[in-house]
Amino acid sequence: MIIKEVNAKAIKDSRGDKTIEVSIKTDVGLFKASAPQGKSSGKYEVKPYKKNVDEDIKTLKKFSDYFSEDIIDQFADLKIIEDILDGHVGGNSVLALQYAALKALAQEHKKEVWQIVNPDLDKSKSSFPILVQNCIGGGKHSENSGAKNPDFQEFLLISQIKFPKLAWEKNKEFQKQIEIDIKFLDKNFSHKKNDENAWITSLNEKQIFDLLLKSKTPFGTDVASSSFFKRKKYHYLNPMLDRTPEEQLFYISNLIKNYSLFYVEDPFEENDFESHSKLLKKFPETLIVGDDLIVTNHRRLKKSIENKSVNAIIVKPNQCGSLIEVKRVCELAKKHNIKLVFSHRSGETDEDILADLAFAFQADFLKIGITGKERESKIKRLIEIEKSLLK
Repeated sequence: MIIKEVNAKAIKDSRGDKTIEVSIKTDVGLFKASAPQGKSSGKYEVKPYKKNVDEDIKTLKKFSDYFSEDIIDQFADLKIIEDILDGHVGGNSVLALQYAALKALAQEHKKEVWQIVNPDLDKSKSSFPILVQNCIGGGKHSENSGAKNPDFQEFLLISQIKFPKLAWEKNKEFQKQIEIDIKFLDKNFSHKKNDENAWITSLNEKQIFDLLLKSKTPFGTDVASSSFFKRKKYHYLNPMLDRTPEEQLFYISNLIKNYSLFYVEDPFEENDFESHSKLLKKFPETLIVGDDLIVTNHRRLKKSIENKSVNAIIVKPNQCGSLIEVKRVCELAKKHNIKLVFSHRSGETDEDILADLAFAFQADFLKIGITGKERESKIKRLIEIEKSLLK
């Protein structure tokens, strides 16, 4: 396959912010793809754009002719795109172009995108990622009209149902039910949802965990600790108090014990490999998940493995802006029995290729919102893959 022409434009993500959509022209047609954006971004993520979206769009158009000299025929050839664009644009622009190239390759070879990503995947031995779905929100993802938010960023339902459609239906029902429960406890509740279509509330994390116990399904949380860590302390606002790293370890440990938390993401700030390690040692059966700690970065994952800091990692392709790097990270994690959690971003588009990637790399989990067309597109794509394999 030869990329004859590259074009790009700015589109709006689910928050209404500008992000990039890239289109390419090949022998078999026109293909387009877009990249999401995060609000709660790790310090060690690559920049989404060299300067801004508009500058990257101009650069991609200038580089349009560069791609016509190379043949891209398989996943490994996506390295060509990275080499050509290296240092000239940000991670989002590289990623959107790689996504479009994968779609073109799938069309040319008359295969699914996931088959291009992992042509050796044995369908008979494959499994679908378990859905990790954001039900109630807080932190940077929620604005609560002057009222307090939960300090933790996400409260997650993790149904053990291995069929995506059934798990999704169950979680949608519970999200509707919990709306009634929140209203009863939260006088400030306005029935609004946040960036990820999770309920906005002024309840604190303990009150929310009490509600989630009613779900009778495993649940967890994204603490997003880096977002409220300053001057060597964790600054809680709901209720207002400060915790040292040692006190944070004690507090998170108690939450895991008291609520049987199945999943705890970023319980400590993004440089604290040691505290993550201590928590994992105490609770080896709980998923201690690294996001800001690792940012889909091979080097940081290697350090985490050396420190025995986590037993699961978030994979967000635009954190590293390279599908080649995503593959390296996934391979290293699997080698060390670290579970993979492919994840959306708070500023999403209707691009659905994340589902293909999660299935291709045989991720253990797919972290996604329950409602909202940008979230639902990924779940629906996963259901499509499931149906195609059952034929």
